[in-house]
Amino acid sequence: MRLDVVTIFPEYLDPLRHALLGKAIESGRLEVGVHDLRQWATDRHKSVDDTPYGGGPGMVMKPSVWGPALDDVIAGTGPAATARDLETSLAHKKLAPLDDPAPAGGGEAKDDGDGDGNTAPRGPVVVVPTPAGAPFTQEMAARWSKEEHLVFACGRYEGIDQRVVDDAARNYRVEEVSIGDYVLIGGEVAVLVMAEAVVRLIPGVLGNQASHEEDSFQDGLLEGPAYTKPRQWRGLDVPEVLFSGNHGLVDRWRREQALLRTQQRRPELIEKLRAAGGLSAADEQVLDAHREA
Repeated sequence: MRLDVVTIFPEYLDPLRHALLGKAIESGRLEVGVHDLRQWATDRHKSVDDTPYGGGPGMVMKPSVWGPALDDVIAGTGPAATARDLETSLAHKKLAPLDDPAPAGGGEAKDDGDGDGNTAPRGPVVVVPTPAGAPFTQEMAARWSKEEHLVFACGRYEGIDQRVVDDAARNYRVEEVSIGDYVLIGGEVAVLVMAEAVVRLIPGVLGNQASHEEDSFQDGLLEGPAYTKPRQWRGLDVPEVLFSGNHGLVDRWRREQALLRTQQRRPELIEKLRAAGGLSAADEQVLDAHREA
């Protein structure tokens, strides 16, 4: 997979070189390019914003800068052609071998989806972080993890001129996405969140595939509590069922804990799962017993 990020603060994206993402870069499963938007500014001040039409506070990022930037980053032309990809922050030992010999940014051509059997390559997904976007979800992360190329456009100030998004949508797949019902200073932090959520789902990035298969939201529920040694700590004991050796019993206990935690903290997820037929009769009994308690 290849990730490209366009921003006015390239150094903000340095965490993409560290930890698990750094290992993914070193193993060849991930390529990351970070591009300074000001390289596409044409005035001597390298300005990327201007006052909003219609008045109001703040500044809006200019389409005359963003348009060429996205075009070049996607095509690998202009300033993007000579940009250096991020390197891992620290060499990691005992890297797992690549499962797929294809380069991180490439792969076989895919059917273009028009039903005629042609194998025209699909373009990248252009992601625009914005509080006005659709909520970012685990399902979205899983879908993006199967893509070959994601391009993140980090807005600042009062956002990016809407025509940039509308123009990009004529040629590429564009998704405006929010990571929560709050406002950040810019899109960079949101990109760090989304990039980590996506990259960890790429096959081979996590050492244990089950690590993300049992995550919160994978089955529509929050993940239940986890425990490790020591067995007793500050007067608190690990639940006895986890020492039973009965894997079926342990699995059922974990399911019950996930159901109860989700009902308490995110009841709307329970309703969503119920509407989709994702709750068994045993699940409903657990929830009913908890409501009656």
